[in-house]
Amino acid sequence: MSTYCFTDEQVRELRLNPYVRKVSNKSITYTDEFRVFFVREYENGLLPKQILRKAGFDPKVLGDKRIKALTFRFKKMVARPEGAEDARKKNGQNSMATKNLTPEEEIQRLKHKIKYLEQENDFLKKIRFLDRKAQSAQNQKKSTRSSSK
Repeated sequence: MSTYCFTDEQVRELRLNPYVRKVSNKSITYTDEFRVFFVREYENGLLPKQILRKAGFDPKVLGDKRIKALTFRFKKMVARPEGAEDARKKNGQNSMATKNLTPEEEIQRLKHKIKYLEQENDFLKKIRFLDRKAQSAQNQKKSTRSSSK
């Protein structure tokens, strides 16, 4: 990814574009519609910067590296069986799912997490105890051998 970051003003401007799903100072997530639009226009002979201008983006704000990367990525996406749809939705990354929880569901989720972490801590305590016990037994064997010589 590019090390170029957007200014807060550029982020605000990009958020206004209907083809932007999400934007931060470091990245942009485009809509599925924009991906299809971009590839269709590209296949019709328009250059990436022309397509971006047509879609309401300022190519200078995006930068050449980002434009080159999105062109490559979009063409590759459209060639997949699922098309231009964002594959991250279906890859088991459901971190977004926790944002829509009711307070009761959030409490249940956090209780479960606490229980899991408590079990993990207990397990680690037992491991440390067994390690110390084994180390102590080893030291006793060494001291017994050295005193018998």
